[in-house]
Amino acid sequence: MLIHSKSSFTKGLLLMGSFCAVFFMIFMPLFPGDGGKAMNGLEYSDDLFNKLSKGSSYFIPEVQKRVEPLKGKKVEVAYSSKKAEDAAKVFAAAGITATADGATLKVQGDLGTLLAAAVADADAMYKNDGASVAARYAGMDHMVVMEAWWEGLNPMIKALQKNKMVEEANVVDAVLKRAVETGYNFYGIPAAKVMDKMGVMVGLLIFYVLYTVWYGFAIFELFDGIGLTMKKSKIKQEA
Repeated sequence: MLIHSKSSFTKGLLLMGSFCAVFFMIFMPLFPGDGGKAMNGLEYSDDLFNKLSKGSSYFIPEVQKRVEPLKGKKVEVAYSSKKAEDAAKVFAAAGITATADGATLKVQGDLGTLLAAAVADADAMYKNDGASVAARYAGMDHMVVMEAWWEGLNPMIKALQKNKMVEEANVVDAVLKRAVETGYNFYGIPAAKVMDKMGVMVGLLIFYVLYTVWYGFAIFELFDGIGLTMKKSKIKQEA
């Protein structure tokens, strides 16, 4: 290899070598996790941002306020559900008349009561209390319960819209997206506030920027060392 600039090439090798050394360390279990479990850098940062995401996603109180006015609102709908049998069991345990006929779920009763039960289960899941959810449904797995809520309520939205119950459908959508989905997705993850982890979060973001620039300068110096550079082309002058 023809080295055009030894100093630039050496600098590039040092930068690339140290970059690779840090890259190797990132994948080593050197970072503390929950319960004393060692984690690598990617696992640690992913765990941190999951906790921060959960800490900023507690919308259940505002969803409860939207559900409250629907107490006493009677509905009677029938629609297709992927988990009609599980949904019927969960709905019935929540105080609603629900039956499954194949993939068809028939629901009759107080919509507010039904949604309040879904929000209560979502709140317990958000707080990592799956045991209390399972206890309310004769030991049914808490994750299966939440899946039943999703598959039972999601197709109900269109059924309510067809019955010109648009506002009710909007509340069901809010319960699904801001309560049921949040409780299910973040189950088992401790919540953390951004202000409590501000130092670590800022440190990770700064490291990411510097590490990217580090790699860029390593490539630049190596290419400069072997004479590969970019120069502005000369403008041809017309005769």
